[in-house]
Amino acid sequence: MTIDANRLSAHLSQAFITKGSTPLTEVAPGLTVQEAYLVQLATIEKELAQGRRITGKKIGLTSAAMQQSLGVNEPDYGHLLDSMEIQNNGKVSPELVLQPRVEGEIAFILKEDLKGPNVTAFDVIQATDYIVPAIEIVDSRIKDWKLTLQDTVGDNASSGLYVLGENQFRLPDVDLRVVGMALYKNGILQNTGTGAACLDNPINAVVWLANKLANYDIYLKKGEVILSGALSAAIPAEAGDFFEMKFNQMGSVNVSF
Repeated sequence: MTIDANRLSAHLSQAFITKGSTPLTEVAPGLTVQEAYLVQLATIEKELAQGRRITGKKIGLTSAAMQQSLGVNEPDYGHLLDSMEIQNNGKVSPELVLQPRVEGEIAFILKEDLKGPNVTAFDVIQATDYIVPAIEIVDSRIKDWKLTLQDTVGDNASSGLYVLGENQFRLPDVDLRVVGMALYKNGILQNTGTGAACLDNPINAVVWLANKLANYDIYLKKGEVILSGALSAAIPAEAGDFFEMKFNQMGSVNVSF
């Protein structure tokens, strides 16, 4: 099968007009994961042509439960753009999202490039400037979140927006496996998680990403933000909601809708 990545990217771009798109796998039956990444890259190239700037990457499907639900055995990734960042304590404008869900994560900010395919955990530790608590607002252009792995990959790994906390920590000073996170919606606890929920350690997620990107001749660059994956289940957000993630070793981060 030969796909038209630009056509499928354009199909997704209509989502904000049509209030959700039909799945890519219905428009292009037989779409493979590799082809879906080409659709994602086509979308990112269009964004760059319009003046956007890549600020980093996000890693998705890092929990065993999410991988099992989509029948896969590894995570996926998407790109972060400067237009996606919301300031801590900020508010999300309704026109920026379709069907948002909120997750608590740990973000890595790099001080050195990381280029696969042979990146190790030691390399990630050496290349990380600092880590911060973070919120990822995932959002699907696919109507009602009825998607397969190929659909989410093509849709930039269901990336929406992200929020970085202000407390910075050196990676060697924090045992990420035991960092605990509590997710609150409108002051009510929704769920909790730990760093171990993210591929046993968020460092492992960044290792996976750096090596996976080598397949597409892409590498992680100095200064980039890497969202390493959710520590608990995503919670749907609506206008008027207030979310706060409290990390037992790293402070908190919050956002309003």
